[in-house]
Amino acid sequence: MSHHVELVTTSAWRITTDFSDTVGPTADQRWLSSGTIPGVGTPWADMVRYALLDLHQLSEPVGLLAAGAGENWGFSWPRDNAFAAAALAKTGHAHEAEQILGFLASVQGDDGGFQARYLLGRDDPPDRRSQQADGAGWALWALDQVAASSSDPRATAAQFQGLLESATGFALDQVSDGSRLPPASSDYWEQREANLTLGTAAPLLAGLRASARLYAVLDDPVAAARSNQAADGLERLIAQGFQPNGYQRYETSGGTDAAICFLMPPFTDRPSAGVVTAWRRYQVDAMRPAGGLAPGAGWKQDGLSWTPETALVALAAASDNDPLVAGHWLDWLSAHRTSWGSLPEKVNSDGTPGAPAPLAWTAASVILAVAALDAHGASTTSKR
Repeated sequence: MSHHVELVTTSAWRITTDFSDTVGPTADQRWLSSGTIPGVGTPWADMVRYALLDLHQLSEPVGLLAAGAGENWGFSWPRDNAFAAAALAKTGHAHEAEQILGFLASVQGDDGGFQARYLLGRDDPPDRRSQQADGAGWALWALDQVAASSSDPRATAAQFQGLLESATGFALDQVSDGSRLPPASSDYWEQREANLTLGTAAPLLAGLRASARLYAVLDDPVAAARSNQAADGLERLIAQGFQPNGYQRYETSGGTDAAICFLMPPFTDRPSAGVVTAWRRYQVDAMRPAGGLAPGAGWKQDGLSWTPETALVALAAASDNDPLVAGHWLDWLSAHRTSWGSLPEKVNSDGTPGAPAPLAWTAASVILAVAALDAHGASTTSKR
């Protein structure tokens, strides 16, 4: 059990094994060896190894993934599950990735959407938070990522066709087949919203693009065309609504926001020049004293850097074949891990890790970022 009570607040957390103190392979080592570890031979290999182990240890055998080690993070968010499924599939852990998709299918609402978060092992939420519309987009994106990483994409898509159809129906309904922007909804900031955020609109766009690819794999050109046409319409509406004011959190206000990453690869194939400009500006506007990023320029000035958003920038840069920017943020993340190797959710203004550690979303994004650099043959590039 972990004794790092300053960060980990639940006795259920098992600290990652120190490999140097063991004789013979441990269960964790055997699990790692059953897949691949991105970034071998780079400065980030150790961080990726621990991130994979943290995802493994935050997971339950039936596909339940706790968001983090702290008691307040002992719930399952569709967003975190989506990123974890993508990361596990990318590293050869297809069984675990498919278990996560199975969990998402099991908790999906009758309308195809998802609650903000779920109690572990149950299909009901722990509180009265409203439904979050981004969940359907993330579920579709994750299914597409897992299918693309599998040995038989069509079989994987067919296995989760119910999840695909229901989430697609929800997304199409939210945007009226691409004829309107979605209604306001809470997003990854986890606060009530009276106005539409980029953090809701962009994941639905990513989900509809993913839906089109999945239907194409399933040889259903009619459904693929419907999803693509809705995505085309939504993409135009996002540009019309958000681009004139620089892609802020809201259409006309709020400052630059980490959600701009959701309009970058790997969530879209070709980001516009306006999106890339806003993405670069976010990295300046949201900078915090320790050198990481806040969720947005409009986030409270509490001095904290947030690793999920910082890792999202690294993922976008790596996926867009920008190894210098990706390497900068990966170096920063690696340098601000806990003493035992995990990535925390926050970094204090003095550079020390903040609670909780580990955090699943950050771990998954780091794994995906380094894997993307590997895919581009650029993972040996670092600013160090």
